[in-house]
Amino acid sequence: MTSALAQTLTPHRQFLLAFSGGLDSTVLLHQLVSLRDAGEPVSLRAIHVHHGLSANADGWVEHCQQVCASWQVPLTVVRVTLAADGQGIEAEARKARYQAFSEALLPGEVLLTAQHLDDQCETLLLALKRGSGPAGLAAMPVSLPFAGTLLLRPLLNTSRESLERLARAHQLRWIEDDSNQDDKFDRNFLRLRILPLLKARWPHFADASARSAALCGEQEQLLDELLAEELAGLMSAEGALMVAPLTEKSANRRAALLRRWLAFHRATMPSRDMLTRIWQEVALAREDAAPCLTLGDFEIRRFQGQLWWVRAVSSQRDTVIDWSDPHHALSLPPGLGELRLSPGGPIRPPAEGERVTVRFSASGTLHIVGRAGGRKLKKILQERGVPPWRRDTTPLLFYGETLIAAAGEFVTQEGWVQDDNGVTLDREGA
Repeated sequence: MTSALAQTLTPHRQFLLAFSGGLDSTVLLHQLVSLRDAGEPVSLRAIHVHHGLSANADGWVEHCQQVCASWQVPLTVVRVTLAADGQGIEAEARKARYQAFSEALLPGEVLLTAQHLDDQCETLLLALKRGSGPAGLAAMPVSLPFAGTLLLRPLLNTSRESLERLARAHQLRWIEDDSNQDDKFDRNFLRLRILPLLKARWPHFADASARSAALCGEQEQLLDELLAEELAGLMSAEGALMVAPLTEKSANRRAALLRRWLAFHRATMPSRDMLTRIWQEVALAREDAAPCLTLGDFEIRRFQGQLWWVRAVSSQRDTVIDWSDPHHALSLPPGLGELRLSPGGPIRPPAEGERVTVRFSASGTLHIVGRAGGRKLKKILQERGVPPWRRDTTPLLFYGETLIAAAGEFVTQEGWVQDDNGVTLDREGA
């Protein structure tokens, strides 16, 4: 298996292995160590994620540390707290785990995970249970982009039975997670109750399932290639999707384009019903509406005849932030970045002792530089093409009770300066 593994991993030579201490990742770690010890130019690290879900979690950390120390593999242990976002423990743990992997990767490394053939079969059956289309039925690819690099699954065509034989032949020790025997979890139910029956009747069921998944994956990849140019022509530089041309497409073609637009934004693929809602409730909403559909931490909006994929950010209409030292950057609420006053620009700097605040709403009639007459803030932002979801999250600079400027948008007459001592209001990280 070692030579086959080397071929699978070529040309990559720097690896971060997701190491749970279970059978699968233990065999993979052993194979990688064998490659390294045989003289292959392999740079190897491991990462273990402590979810805190089991009373045995601390013992698992100790086991992984002992194994990695004995094989001279650097190990990083990351403790995570699960976000109770209603997705269920399995999904929340997976999200936290992959976030930890993403943050731990070093330049030049690829991530290795140890899913095997039986895992692939379970994933396909779970996709059938959800009523997934070809993208879901493609299950897990051997390789996919991840965190600016790649995620590789070199054991995906190897059965668990083969892994057990290898582990016993090399007298490996591994962790048996007690939660794997709890069939209230869907994947465990399939593993413990359904797959043994299927494999007893059809011994090659897992292999056949993997072939079906691979064929679905090939069809999806072909569709990606065929629709890529068309999708690019429908998208703006900001990643928004034009609605009008989609109305002329067949329902099937439109749905395929919508899915690929969402994939472009790395969205979780919606169900068929959700895809219908995106089209009916957002794309086809009346012209004067501001439709919004939430998908996880993001929203789908329509503005100026386009669909937009935007991070959900709470309204800051009533927020007031004191900027006690305008010489230093000011952190804004989550998702809004930070502000700084940089030398050189059209804004007068604050006077000595003048209170500086950042707000997100302003009342009264405003007079801005370059615009005759006065306007309300809402009207000014509309005229400048600021989308509705940004109008109560656009930072406004105040000196005392006087509005001076809106970040990236305008300077008021009261805030304008024409000498060389002015400043610029810059926003970063939004």
